[in-house]
Amino acid sequence: MEFHEVSKFAEESIHEIAQRFQKLPGSAILIRYIQSSYQNDPVRSAIELILVIFFVRYLLSPSYPTHSGNFVKLTEDEIDELVDEWNPEPLVAPSTAFEEAEREKLPVIVGATAPKSRLSNGRTVMNLASYNFYNFVGDEQVKEKAIQTLRTYGVGPCGPPQFYGTQDVHMKAEAAIASCLGTESAIVYAHAFSTISSVIPAFCKRGDIIVVDRAANYSIRKGIQAARSTIRYFEHNNMEDLERVLQKVIKDQAKKPLTRRFIVTEALSETIGDCVDLPKLVELKQRYKFRLMLDESWSFGVLGRTGRGLTEAQNVDPLQVDMLVGSLAGPLCSGGGFCAGTKDVVEHQRITSASYTFSAALPAMLATTVCETLNLLQSTPDILVQCRENIKAMRAQLDPRSDWVHCTSAVDNPIMLLVLKPDIVNSRRLSIEEQERVLQECVDETLANGVLITRLKSMPLSPSSNGKENDWKLQPALKICITTGLTKKEIEKAGVTIRHAITKVLTKKTSSKLALPNVI
Repeated sequence: MEFHEVSKFAEESIHEIAQRFQKLPGSAILIRYIQSSYQNDPVRSAIELILVIFFVRYLLSPSYPTHSGNFVKLTEDEIDELVDEWNPEPLVAPSTAFEEAEREKLPVIVGATAPKSRLSNGRTVMNLASYNFYNFVGDEQVKEKAIQTLRTYGVGPCGPPQFYGTQDVHMKAEAAIASCLGTESAIVYAHAFSTISSVIPAFCKRGDIIVVDRAANYSIRKGIQAARSTIRYFEHNNMEDLERVLQKVIKDQAKKPLTRRFIVTEALSETIGDCVDLPKLVELKQRYKFRLMLDESWSFGVLGRTGRGLTEAQNVDPLQVDMLVGSLAGPLCSGGGFCAGTKDVVEHQRITSASYTFSAALPAMLATTVCETLNLLQSTPDILVQCRENIKAMRAQLDPRSDWVHCTSAVDNPIMLLVLKPDIVNSRRLSIEEQERVLQECVDETLANGVLITRLKSMPLSPSSNGKENDWKLQPALKICITTGLTKKEIEKAGVTIRHAITKVLTKKTSSKLALPNVI
């Protein structure tokens, strides 16, 4: 075939293709766009053509490599053998003999929780093992309001807050909490435990720095574990050690890219019961430019003249704390939790906090209960005064008079934690497990004399994100929860009963480990 014939065939083919293309809908617009683009900027047309080719190639390519990987091929028999040998770890560790024995003797309350509760065996005991500090569970006004809300809204919203679970009572509860604490805004969660464990990973990501109290509660530890940030521990409520850790973080990060840095601690410690020095904490936070997350689960509704928490008790502006996190299920006898702060902090959680976006909203009657109990605390601060008088009465019977235990809780903390004195533990060489057994015997002896108390319990510690184990050990303790539902005389009587039960258990031991303490 000669050259002119080839040229003629090519021209005819191009002409035929152009005619067929022009018959397609929208072809004229595309041709005008290409012509205009080429005349004005031919480089742009070339780049667009390359992008179109890449896009088509990307769509047609497989989503996984088709070439053979660098792996060992196993026969069917080898695969079956490996499957048979694989044993998954149990989701729950098997119970120990001590836990089994404790479960068998666990008392069961019949009916509503009250200052004087009836057990399944028919006995009525003074209940000092529940968080019913102000006897809101038996308040008729709170009951009536909850029943009215139940009849109006039903049991549960059956949906997440951001979908159709938010109701007017939730917005009222958030406004009441923000007004009570003196912050710009607040957000309500459906579960107390998941509040702080979701707030932390909502703000802290991989590469961020979290400085946390070594004795932090289990929900905080789960939160920092989910955040996957770099964790630094400081000694419990030791502001000097905290400053040392902050200085080290600043020094280590001096030549590195800027990261977000947080301090996470509790107002009232769940595991020890003592109180943090908030003014000093705020001073260090501002000096070293850290953000502060303060867990007020056990201080909100307890500390301060009207129960506003640690900020009121220690006269600190709540706006100086970046995130105030707390529980609504303890002193307020409701359910759920909250996080208060600036509007930006709150709105950020509505789309990034896992337990808020992926959980059903708080039941309406619990949101109403929050408003009612907050109103009771604000309008009748004498309730807190009475509770603190009962705390003093109980401490007078236990801490100075007992030769065996001492109280580690703050003076206004209605949860009194009693630990064995160091000289008792050291002289008898008691291990953690042996201390748990001794204290459980004290609980059983106290119950036999008509007073229900319990022990401090927590989940095992988990390793930090940097691979180093947090070597802090939970100190076994008795837990006594004070309530205004009992008179001062009844509290004193219960204190005498508890003290005598502890003395009886520890003096009846005749082994070398449980010898009588040296009296000086």
